[in-house]
Amino acid sequence: MPKSWTDDAPTPVVLQDHAHLRDSFAYTIKRKLLGNPLNRHSLGHQRLSKRYALGILSSDCISSSAYGSEQILIALLPAFGLAAFSILMPMTGVVLIILTIITLSYRNVINVYTKTGGAYIVSRDNFGPVVAQIAAVALMLDYIVTVAIQSAAGVAAIISTFPSMSAAKIPMILLVIGILTYGNLRGVKEAGKAFALPTYFFVGCMFIVFGMGIYRVLSGSLEVLSTSQPGAIAVGESHGLLTAAAIFILLRAFANGGSSLTGLEAISDGVALFQQPEEVNARRTLFVMSGLLGTLVLGVSWFAHRIHAMPYESGTPTVISQIAKTIVGNGVFGQTMFVMVQLATMLILFAGANTTYSAFPLLVNFVASDGYLPRQLTKRGHRLAFSNGILLLSGGGVFLVLFTAGSVEHLVAFYALGVFTGFCLAGFGMTRHALRNRTGAWKAKVFINALSGSISFFVVIIFAVVKFTEGAWLVLVTAPILVVTFLRLRRQYTREQEALLVKGEQERATSITRHDVAVLVDSVDIATVGAIRYARSLNPRNLTAVHFVIDDRRAEEIQKAWAISDALSDVTLELIDCPDRRLANSALDYAIRMTERADVELTLLLPRRAYSGFLGRLLHDQTAEDIAAPISQLPRVVATIVPFDVDRIASASQLEIHHLHDVSPAEPPVAKVKIEKPITNNTEPVSHYAENVTSISEIQWRKRAKVQGRVTSIKSAPRGAAPTLQVEIWDETGGVSLQFLGRREIAGLEVGSQMRAEGMVGEEEGSMVILNPSYELLV
Repeated sequence: MPKSWTDDAPTPVVLQDHAHLRDSFAYTIKRKLLGNPLNRHSLGHQRLSKRYALGILSSDCISSSAYGSEQILIALLPAFGLAAFSILMPMTGVVLIILTIITLSYRNVINVYTKTGGAYIVSRDNFGPVVAQIAAVALMLDYIVTVAIQSAAGVAAIISTFPSMSAAKIPMILLVIGILTYGNLRGVKEAGKAFALPTYFFVGCMFIVFGMGIYRVLSGSLEVLSTSQPGAIAVGESHGLLTAAAIFILLRAFANGGSSLTGLEAISDGVALFQQPEEVNARRTLFVMSGLLGTLVLGVSWFAHRIHAMPYESGTPTVISQIAKTIVGNGVFGQTMFVMVQLATMLILFAGANTTYSAFPLLVNFVASDGYLPRQLTKRGHRLAFSNGILLLSGGGVFLVLFTAGSVEHLVAFYALGVFTGFCLAGFGMTRHALRNRTGAWKAKVFINALSGSISFFVVIIFAVVKFTEGAWLVLVTAPILVVTFLRLRRQYTREQEALLVKGEQERATSITRHDVAVLVDSVDIATVGAIRYARSLNPRNLTAVHFVIDDRRAEEIQKAWAISDALSDVTLELIDCPDRRLANSALDYAIRMTERADVELTLLLPRRAYSGFLGRLLHDQTAEDIAAPISQLPRVVATIVPFDVDRIASASQLEIHHLHDVSPAEPPVAKVKIEKPITNNTEPVSHYAENVTSISEIQWRKRAKVQGRVTSIKSAPRGAAPTLQVEIWDETGGVSLQFLGRREIAGLEVGSQMRAEGMVGEEEGSMVILNPSYELLV
């Protein structure tokens, strides 16, 4: 290119916007559904105050109070009759004691893991990757069940308000999961402050109901419901508590009540979301969340005990809806308040389901990053969400809803097993951490964490036994299979990484002294000529064209066409017999023969003619991939497919490229600048100081400029060359290159970071550059 300082070449210009291919039809549909793609540099999380963090992160946990007490009654009433209401309160007390112990254990988790401290991270750091996969499987199953059970319980709240909608139960649950999936694929953030509203709305409504209920109890006006309503669960006969059958029923009721504790780990998973000091704010929020959960569970159980609220076979009306309706009454205020309570219940249950759409994709991202799940789960999608994880979660939730017919009672059988497995591993993991470090009150930490792990392990055993026939068997069978699968995937990834590891004798890419190129020829056409042209650019020692003869007449036609083609006159055509018509075998044999010497490397070029979709596959065979696959396994042999779009030429279509700005490279962009005074000559002194930041499109050649933009490219010189670093920055108006001589890196500089630079504007290859500028990295 002519140099601007030696001849009449055009004035150098700033870098122009890149050209973009016109969107395909599928991508257009995707953009219409999900919105425009988000820039990855906008990725980040907002810091949350305690009040917002409580509302956002505790919705899953607090919403469990809507059905925990009901699940206890479902197990007790058929076995103990009306005595179940008396047993309910001691059973709730046991659940609250366990809540306190697990809360103290997770307080220790937050103190140690100040960024993220879920059961998977705790298990991985203290027991190693194998045990961590047990935690991963348990949490994954827990999150999948959470989507199903919270959505089903939320729909149950709707049906309790409008019983005529019971026939549409399954479609409504699937619609809820679909809406949550769609919203999260569009990039709805869990940290969005709107998600704090359902938690406070629900807690506020329930406290109003509890306050009115206490007043009615004190005034003696609280109604006791009939226990013989049609559709209610059958009430059994009361019998002793010390028989084997009674103990089994009590254990099953206790296991059902354990579902009230789901979601306790949410605070420890999201410590990094809190404002500083993160661990202090997270601990306080954890205690408030546990206190609210305990109060709500205790309140629901106590009022269910007082009014004899009966669970129903169909799941509706729910116990919590009966409590609200009985307490607030049937007046105008009562009807309004009842609808508000049901609305609050529905919203917090759906919000609780939504929290898993952040937690599950993040968990599988951790597991996949460690190599135990497919790497596709680590990739962010169109809107910067982990789209594959979201789809996997929603698919699992839909399967469970269809498998259990949307029954909350049946879904609970899958629920607490995974939850308490996570509690167990987190408790024992923190016990081991305390024993290893022995800092502070380590003996108290060992006691609390060991107690939490032991109780959780005991609950897991109870749940596995008493819920085995109700669905727990599926978890017990699936979990070991998944763990073994995860470990098998890790071994496969490890094997592949070891195969791709660069060994010492392979570090020098120039060790091969002779490079030959052979082009496999099937016909003499523009695709073959293009492949030969590309082969010449590789500068081979020998360039040969090879045709495997499976049809003598065709081979003769190719030979004649080759001889009269001016474009191919300098390339030798070799005809090789292929009597069995197995082209892949013949190509493999040829490659082996040509690389018998250890100093020879062979590149085989295979022109591939791309035809239109279905009709092209019907009319033409596709042999290039069949030939390339076995050849690529040979040492010192590279099979390269050279694509050629026949369909584009046949249809006379051109590749459509959309330019954001159609600016000629020879013409600098016109800047809209207000001129204060006319420039009368070109002999004004060059300034060595630029006071204000200038738009990149307005910088001038041989003038000093201060620019600011986002780093889009970083290029450093190879180790064997003189140290140089070239950085490309862009703002809304254009781009410019910054060249730093004598260095290969700048500490803290990353692609996507913001940078301000000042220096003299020069030129290289027709584009403006700033040489050795002073700079500032912006946060």
